[in-house]
Amino acid sequence: MMQCFHFMVEPAKSITAKLKESHKRAKAEKQEPLDENQLFVVELARDLNRVCQKSEVLEYIWNLEDTWPTPLCQAFILEWACMLESKKRPMQTDGWPESTERSSQDLVSEQDLQEAKTVILNWTKDLRAQPEQSVWPGNNVAKSLDDLQSAWRWGRVPSLVTAMELVMWTLISQSLDKETIPQQWLIWKQKSKKIGAVRYIPQSVWKWISDAAVEVTLDLDTANPDLLISNDEKRMRCGFERKEVPNFHQRFDGWWCAVGMEGFDSGRHYWEVEVGERDWRLGVAKESALRKGFKSLNTNTGYLTLRLERGTELKALTVPFTALPPGLIPNKVGVYLDYDQGQLSFYDVDSRSHIYTYNESFDEKLFPLFGTVEIIKDLVISSPAAKTHRLCPVPCLWG
Repeated sequence: MMQCFHFMVEPAKSITAKLKESHKRAKAEKQEPLDENQLFVVELARDLNRVCQKSEVLEYIWNLEDTWPTPLCQAFILEWACMLESKKRPMQTDGWPESTERSSQDLVSEQDLQEAKTVILNWTKDLRAQPEQSVWPGNNVAKSLDDLQSAWRWGRVPSLVTAMELVMWTLISQSLDKETIPQQWLIWKQKSKKIGAVRYIPQSVWKWISDAAVEVTLDLDTANPDLLISNDEKRMRCGFERKEVPNFHQRFDGWWCAVGMEGFDSGRHYWEVEVGERDWRLGVAKESALRKGFKSLNTNTGYLTLRLERGTELKALTVPFTALPPGLIPNKVGVYLDYDQGQLSFYDVDSRSHIYTYNESFDEKLFPLFGTVEIIKDLVISSPAAKTHRLCPVPCLWG
């Protein structure tokens, strides 16, 4: 007990000094001084930077250049205390703790925060016993940290939370191959927070996603008769007249949708879609999903999708539906299916940010799903692996 008390005195002194420095600086710059939760994160960043190589980006935090809002600091402290505690328990089969997501409605008590800080302080006690710059994070983490530093300096990310998380994972993950940490970090983020989990995905992780790119073409036998499909079967829009086509059992005859030619029952797959501004839906359809009529295409009927309605309402079609913030509405959507991990994720390609993830144990073949009501602008499917073969948007594409 005495040893623990002695350990906690040193951080307290440091935090007191930092609080005085913060108040002095805030007064000079006419800003609000940092509170104890913010200063706790500042001291943690210093400890991480001291031990982990290639983590110079964290200096922006402990030099008080990147200051986080108090709610973000509280959430970070609670989450990582939970993560450190979970490392004492048996891991999941993939080596990572269970989800630590807290509801935004959860009240944060001072007692919860103090207990969480104690957990982290007990961990940093061992961390401080390690020699300076003694831990190599791995090439992929190092590249990600460099990328995040550049992105933060250019204003592409609001804070360096991701950098802190990657360094934390480097220091607590003894059993994992360090080169896979950025990828495993993303999988964990999407498990623990379904909506907007990552504001900026580092380049090395984005490359890992896009390396799973597949060619997706539309299955004409499934397309609603109102849809016009391009000759290369990668573009679609609504026409003005319903075509006379065979009414196959797999064809959509209500919603203006079509699925891809190939379904997936294992592995990783990624494709991109340029979407319209009015109404679209993207995701996957289970092989057993009903395609006739106007029954809701949601998780109860075998669909895992996002839909934009009236140009302003973005939804995940869960039951009941999940409304997504307007700020997440994309112009180009990346759809990433990791069948074996049980994740279907949607990204804003332009900002390399996360939109939404479905977490589910898949047990049947999944087909890429596309829907639109646009009559002028095409919905366009592309693959990052085929960017040099861009489609020409001229009328001759259409049959």
